[in-house]
Amino acid sequence: MGSAFIVAWLSASLRLAGPVLLAALGETFAEQSGVLNVGIEGTILLGALASFLASYYTGMIWLALLVALLIGVAANLLLAWMYVSLRASQVVAGLVFNVLALGVASTVYRWALGNSALPESIAMFHPLHLGALSNLPLIGPVLFSQTLLFYLTIALAFVAHFVLFRTNFGLALRSSGENPATADSAGISVSRMRYAGTLISGAAAGMAGGYLVLAQVGIFRETIVSGQGFIALGIVIFGRWNPLKAAVAAIVFGACDALQLSLQIFGTHIPPQLLLALPYIVTILAISGLFGGKAVQPAALMTPYVKE
Repeated sequence: MGSAFIVAWLSASLRLAGPVLLAALGETFAEQSGVLNVGIEGTILLGALASFLASYYTGMIWLALLVALLIGVAANLLLAWMYVSLRASQVVAGLVFNVLALGVASTVYRWALGNSALPESIAMFHPLHLGALSNLPLIGPVLFSQTLLFYLTIALAFVAHFVLFRTNFGLALRSSGENPATADSAGISVSRMRYAGTLISGAAAGMAGGYLVLAQVGIFRETIVSGQGFIALGIVIFGRWNPLKAAVAAIVFGACDALQLSLQIFGTHIPPQLLLALPYIVTILAISGLFGGKAVQPAALMTPYVKE
């Protein structure tokens, strides 16, 4: 019983960490450029809807994931325009966008399917079986029986770290978030970097929505995101704006989310409401600085830049 619980919990921890890690990786780029993209919650929802409809009508999962990515970019082009060009309040604009995204998703879903019953299944990514590796005791079902999207997400964490800290693009992006005036004097277009950070955030959040539908639940509902965009914001802070640390933080949050599921499956006397709140409690504690001390954010985060 103990072994079965541990395997189920750890396997679910990695599975649930994938979407929030994808969203957090993109948000890291946005915040390193100086933009707090609160709109990733709504972007994940739009990506989930887009991937569901694309998979439902075409049966092609990679095309569905691509459509989710493109929808995320398109939606965040609007957000980037408000954040960077109009210099609107990033928090207010992001929250309004989330409400707008919910209304758009609900309307499009009902328009696309009408009164049709939900499909019994859509084309999805299924867990891989890596031969002898998947058959290893304990670690086999945990590490080597995930979906291809999970391994792709982990690879993207290393790619994101390399791009941010080992390339000229990453240096220019981080300069725009730390000292935009100095970056501008060095010939870096701060507006262009912030647009790029926001669009990368949108692409990742759209893919995160696709991950939710195509590798986890297989259906769309308006509550599918359930605050995961805001948890991704907490993961960025917990990970100190570093993609690899964000990956570790995402697994921690995934473990908290999976714990309440596993405990309910195997039975517990702990109130279910407390278990459901566990991931959000950990998010609040992480943002408050109780884990690892106070985080130092990019100096120009949420500060509009006006070229003199």
